[in-house]
Amino acid sequence: MKSRKIEICFSTSFKILLLSAVVFSYWLMGGCAAIEFLTPSGAPSREQLIENYNKVELGRSSASDVLSVINLPKYELLSQSQKVIASAGKKKKGYAQWLKLVAFDENAAAARRKYFFIVDERPKALFAEPWARAEFYSDIILEKEVLDKPYANENSSRIAILKHFLTTFHKDIDEVTSDNELFPTCRGLVNQGLNAALQKLKASPAEAAKLDKRNGLEFEHISFDKGRIRMTIDRDILTLEMKLGSVLKKRLELTGYKSGKD
Repeated sequence: MKSRKIEICFSTSFKILLLSAVVFSYWLMGGCAAIEFLTPSGAPSREQLIENYNKVELGRSSASDVLSVINLPKYELLSQSQKVIASAGKKKKGYAQWLKLVAFDENAAAARRKYFFIVDERPKALFAEPWARAEFYSDIILEKEVLDKPYANENSSRIAILKHFLTTFHKDIDEVTSDNELFPTCRGLVNQGLNAALQKLKASPAEAAKLDKRNGLEFEHISFDKGRIRMTIDRDILTLEMKLGSVLKKRLELTGYKSGKD
């Protein structure tokens, strides 16, 4: 019985010693960065933010509806213009920051476009893959003239609509860009990603056929190494998903997000 207790104690001690050695190695190689990498970043979670954002339904949610669900006052600052309602926040450590934005048209009482962007740039630590990652999701209602415009072929149509999306996003976020220092950061990173995808499509228009496939179109990104974008159109709703950085390695398929219309 004593030998059994000694064996258990030795096993536990060995595990503690091994864990201490690993943590010490992290500290030696990464210092504070390693400790911060291992420490939970705190509320709100990514899932909570997406759930909060998904409560907005295009073609249904009024401005008052959006105001009641888009903002988490404890973590976010709210911004408004005549056409846009936006809510943005960042974790206390400053590595993760996010933006939720809903846009209206002058003659429409219900939401026409919505965007969600989150970026996490925690530093790399020993034994850990680069952590930097970003995700961008959006649904927008396309105007009839955009859908009915004659294009040379399907790939030309996809590229033109992606350019239209980028222009529309710029107009929407520029309504509130000066209100919060987080908005220019989000705008810049989304702009980098979409322009990188468009540069690849300019060089090889045939690649546009991948945009509505499950894995989407992969491209090189100046800040996050790799990116992937998926764009689908259902009736008059354009759904766009973009992932940048290390998130691609863990989630090759663009899943986990549902449009507010689902």
